[in-house]
Amino acid sequence: MKSTLIICTYMRPRALQRLLKSVMIQTALPDEVLVVDGSTNAETADLLEKTSIKNLRYYKVPDAERGLTRQRNYGIARVSPETDIICFLDDDTLLFPDYFEQLLSTYQKHPEAAAVGGLIVNEVIWTTVPEDYKPKANEFVYDGYKRKDGNRFVLRKKLGLDSDVAPAHFPEFGHGRSVGFLPPSDKVYAVQQIMGGVSSFRKEVFDSMQFSTYFEGYGLYEDADFSLRLSKTKKLFVNTAARLEHHHEAEGRPNQYHYGKMVVRNGWYVWRVAHPNPSLKAKVKWHAITILLTKIRYVNVLTTSKRKPAFTEALGRTVGWWSLFFNSPKPKGGKS
Repeated sequence: MKSTLIICTYMRPRALQRLLKSVMIQTALPDEVLVVDGSTNAETADLLEKTSIKNLRYYKVPDAERGLTRQRNYGIARVSPETDIICFLDDDTLLFPDYFEQLLSTYQKHPEAAAVGGLIVNEVIWTTVPEDYKPKANEFVYDGYKRKDGNRFVLRKKLGLDSDVAPAHFPEFGHGRSVGFLPPSDKVYAVQQIMGGVSSFRKEVFDSMQFSTYFEGYGLYEDADFSLRLSKTKKLFVNTAARLEHHHEAEGRPNQYHYGKMVVRNGWYVWRVAHPNPSLKAKVKWHAITILLTKIRYVNVLTTSKRKPAFTEALGRTVGWWSLFFNSPKPKGGKS
């Protein structure tokens, strides 16, 4: 089973260097590594000239191909014809030494798998609990493990707005619990969503599908869009033994206003791709949760030291929500 790793990067040479070092010590190396660079300077190219990784190929994309989804599609078109599995990693991740070994073994254990994702383990503290454990109001329990719930989920539970499906699945009203709510149990879970920066796919998936270019630039939620579309016809899994760390690099990220706007508009787009004709109850819930999360960011202006980012993000969320009534995204096959 031959694999290709595609790393799409933008203005993050130092983060990319750290990731490549963790790739070089893998117990199962990818057969080729493609770095698809959208940077506007030559720092990444200069760095890779000093890097000796077998079968590494570097592509500096033209302006028209810049942006996460475009760069991914650009890389897919250039993988080796012998490749069986195409893997993607965010440029600010660090791999455990057996990441690829665990990831690729999942396809052998589950030959029906069209896609397999890994698990980020440095962002949440999990502890084991007995089978009959009763969680506190600020805890989330799943499959014998517990973690703390943030304020937004505590409030959602109190208001009857919590997700009603398993983690990495997508409720009719959207706003589900992400892959990050799967515990580090070393188990393989069937899912509807995987994270794009921690993902892999059988090559033939891309014979009929591409990452949507609706998600320009930073591409927030592009992974949810792609995996939800794929899950309608294929099987997806997360192997929680395929572990890595995510170190959120500040370089290359949008400002908080644009991020907040994207959270709402891109979130709406993904929701309507998954559920083109949701019920009235689901619509009310989606908007109620969106408003609740926006209010929380406004409150954060008073409760955190990062007041300006909280305010600008809240403002972006507000503008994004109002824009839905005048200029909502138009998912293919869906209705506004």
